Amino acid sequence: MSLAPLLAAPVLIQVHAGAATAAFLLGGYQMLAVKGTIAHRRLGWVWAVLMAIVALSSLGIVSNWPMVGPFGPIHGLSAFTLVTLPLAVLHARRGRIASHRAAMKGLFFGGLVIAGLFTLMPGRLIYQAVFGG
Repeated sequence: MSLAPLLAAPVLIQVHAGAATAAFLLGGYQMLAVKGTIAHRRLGWVWAVLMAIVALSSLGIVSNWPMVGPFGPIHGLSAFTLVTLPLAVLHARRGRIASHRAAMKGLFFGGLVIAGLFTLMPGRLIYQAVFGG
């Protein structure tokens, strides 16, 4: 494993990868931690900001498989995130906890886990960082 490909990448990609990694780690913690506490709420806001950074920064990254201009299938997850994230926060603020939980799980697994698996495909930058070449 080598961070050299990531460190040689444009700053936008570094910000995107850093925010995604932080969101993945914090999101995993949030999934396991006690819900409804002040810590959960505060860390939830941090996670929401990280997810917004991940989604917004991805819009500046050209797809390996462009379908509409520079956007490819993985950008659909960014659109999903940018729509779902404020709705998930709104659900929590209005006490609709089951809807909040479902939306947050969808964001975590759809917006981070599935998207993360795509970054491990051969030829992608994260693949190069993790597996070399």
